[in-house]
Amino acid sequence: MDDLLLFIISKYNYWVAIILLLIGLYGMISKNNLLKKVISMAIFQSAIFLFYISIGTKQHATIPIIEHGHNGYGADHAVIDVANYANPLPHVLMLTAIVVGVATLGVALAVIQKINQVHDTIEEDEILRNMEE
Repeated sequence: MDDLLLFIISKYNYWVAIILLLIGLYGMISKNNLLKKVISMAIFQSAIFLFYISIGTKQHATIPIIEHGHNGYGADHAVIDVANYANPLPHVLMLTAIVVGVATLGVALAVIQKINQVHDTIEEDEILRNMEE
């Protein structure tokens, strides 16, 4: 029992990502307010960022550009042990995803503002009712 509890506690970042993912998904599905949907989408994106960055970490690893991280191997040695290096690809992809997420959030807020000007509301039900009339 203690081993299971220790395992669950040691993976707290995954549990936080799952909880944020569920909160964001619930908000996007259940809310009728467009602003609440956009906020839920941002929470959902943050959960995905946290998850990908969490799986991209490696304990006792160094980044490939540090000179002393080569354990004595330099440019004159052909064999470099890559097992001690962290993979930078998940972090780079999430950095790109954050930029795209901020742009998406800005466009979504601008569209919500325009919808509010035209329909005087940001509730889905009222917008659909106004469009039918």
